[in-house]
Amino acid sequence: MRRLWPVADPDPLSDEDIVAAYPTPDGQRLLRVNFVSSVDGAVTLEGRSAPLGGPGDRRVLGLLRVNCDAVLVAAGTVRVEGYSPLRTGEDRQRMRAERGRTPDPVLVLVTRRLGFDPADPRFTLAPQRPVIVTTEGTATRVGGRFAEVADVIGVGTEDVDLAAALDALAERGLVHVLCEGGPHLLGSLIDADLVDEICLTVAPKLVGPGPGRIVAGPPTAVRELSLAHILAAEDELFLRYTRA
Repeated sequence: MRRLWPVADPDPLSDEDIVAAYPTPDGQRLLRVNFVSSVDGAVTLEGRSAPLGGPGDRRVLGLLRVNCDAVLVAAGTVRVEGYSPLRTGEDRQRMRAERGRTPDPVLVLVTRRLGFDPADPRFTLAPQRPVIVTTEGTATRVGGRFAEVADVIGVGTEDVDLAAALDALAERGLVHVLCEGGPHLLGSLIDADLVDEICLTVAPKLVGPGPGRIVAGPPTAVRELSLAHILAAEDELFLRYTRA
């Protein structure tokens, strides 16, 4: 992987270089979003996002997890993408430790209905106790079933109050949050004006009509962004945008 902008760099970037290209502000909250899209805007291939990305995308995803306290993900994405417990390899655990982080990030699951089984390995085998973010009503009705395997936060009535959820995570020391999807969750985060960064992998594929975009849901206000960098690995591009 090499840097195309802001400084052209023909030499390959190390893992440390890549992590440094995605800085996190000390003492300040950050919500970073990471998605992959085809050149023609598709967010999935054969129903999933994982087949869109190549080795470079998987490398960046893993290194973005090095630089976060928690991984925020919607229940549907967890199911469709087949998430496993968030375990980090030894080298990246060392990188996390050097940055004062726990060995593994915390999984934060966003769900209105909480239709999971408490015996799900994503809870029972998680190296860090997961957090479930749901509505107040769902937390009252079924949250107690998860008491042994996860912390349940109830915020919002009809929908999950994402701003309150991020406040609750920050109170737990989870201030640097990486959102990995899905499109409806991203749409809600944009609508609430909570997104600080968008990291987008552009996959060298033309998928054609059918798949949706990285954002779904009702229309939201336009948000201006600033391009922070462009990295490249083979034919994949990695764009990082921040608030304007």
